Amino acid sequence: MVGGGGPRIPDAWRAVFRRGRALWIGAASGAALLVVGVLIGQYAFPSSATDSTPTAGLVTVPVHYEQLTNVVTVRGQVDFAGPLVVSPDTSAQTGLPVVTGRVPTAGADLSALSIALEIAGRPLIVLPGQLTAYRTLTYAMSGPDVIQFKQAMRTVGIDAGDPADPVFDQTATAAVTTLYAKVGYPPPANADGATDTVADARRARDAAADSVASAQNDLRKAKAGPTAADIEQADNAVRSAQRALDAARAEVPADPYQIGDLTDAVHLASTQRAALNAAPDTRAEELALQSANRSLTDASAALTSATQRALPSLPLGEILYASQLPARVDKVEAHLGTPVGESVMTLSGTTLGITGSVDPGDAKLLTTTDAATIDMPDGSTHGATITAITPGAGEDADARPVVTLTPDALTPEQITDLAGQNVPVSILVGATKGKVLSVPLAALSAGPGGEARVRVVDGDPRAGTKATTRLVVVSTGLAAAGTVEVTPTHGVLHKNDLVVVTR
Repeated sequence: MVGGGGPRIPDAWRAVFRRGRALWIGAASGAALLVVGVLIGQYAFPSSATDSTPTAGLVTVPVHYEQLTNVVTVRGQVDFAGPLVVSPDTSAQTGLPVVTGRVPTAGADLSALSIALEIAGRPLIVLPGQLTAYRTLTYAMSGPDVIQFKQAMRTVGIDAGDPADPVFDQTATAAVTTLYAKVGYPPPANADGATDTVADARRARDAAADSVASAQNDLRKAKAGPTAADIEQADNAVRSAQRALDAARAEVPADPYQIGDLTDAVHLASTQRAALNAAPDTRAEELALQSANRSLTDASAALTSATQRALPSLPLGEILYASQLPARVDKVEAHLGTPVGESVMTLSGTTLGITGSVDPGDAKLLTTTDAATIDMPDGSTHGATITAITPGAGEDADARPVVTLTPDALTPEQITDLAGQNVPVSILVGATKGKVLSVPLAALSAGPGGEARVRVVDGDPRAGTKATTRLVVVSTGLAAAGTVEVTPTHGVLHKNDLVVVTR
């Protein structure tokens, strides 16, 4: 029942019924109050709203002025949160995956950068993360697991690039080397032959670059044209051919065949000299340079690809992500010198969680963030907060929901005392703001318009005062343990006023 507004009394009763077991238990307290009323209400009072002679049989109780609280109590099982079964993927390892060191003991805590286990000389590195590692990360891969790795690296103080960028780039691969150096292990080995492949690709790229340089030099020479010496040599050839022709023509008798040959020689020398004046033809040199450049591009791409394949990768079987760190080692199944089994250990968080089932009716009163109180084993109390309310399993409407709570900060000693215990938990589901007037639920009656009313008795025959009754219209507020908060809206009502609860 919520405060204010004066709800109609039938609605108020239905709200009370919906509150379930907690209020029905409280109703027993109301019955006890009725017994008290019987003992003190043995006098006759009038039943009308105005002064009159009282009628025998009325039972009264005093109006209380107090703070009302409504509490749901459950039994809570205390356990460490977040169990995680650790099963390293050793499929990529060569040889038998034998446990070679760093075996933890039950009860140990693992934090970020801890080595959970050493398998075949390689570490199983603990990092913060929600996702279980599901593939080996290599250069240029993209996905949520890359984002998680970058976020984890930022948490441990290593630069792996922007976590918003889902690509496993060169910055991320460099972070792998840094990560392994930080935990004291060499980085993961490159793929077989990766180093030789890079060396071969680099030699091929260098040879292609030399070919480009040679082709560029040939083209440069071709574009430069004939030298001064070439021109002078061609001019000399023309003059020499002309002198020979002139001498042949001066002979007597002249030899026509000789003159013809020398005439052709002069023509050839002149043509060759004229050719030196034309723009140079560099098409062959340009084609050779284009071919050399294509070869260099291919060789450079091959080198880049080989270099990327040789970049450090993040092996699937060497990373253990845990959503809650530090994580507590609950159980160890790995043993030094033996092969890794299906499970090597079980982890849980170092934060205690409390779970308990509640009546379905009570569950409707609860919400996440509700405050609660734990009864500690030493007799003290400790605060807690509801973090989850899970519906009951199965199709049964009466299946009991499960409430999960998180205790307030605990000392190591308190954690040790609480772990594994079953403790009472009190959950405050409602409280008034300070003290309020309250009456038993049985004191409420409904007026002709559905308004809530209480009947107040004035006067006391035992003191020689005539007793009368009057009706006071009230608005109702919080109901708890058979008692309801009331505020008079028409009429006067005070602390310790006697109200009628039954006839």
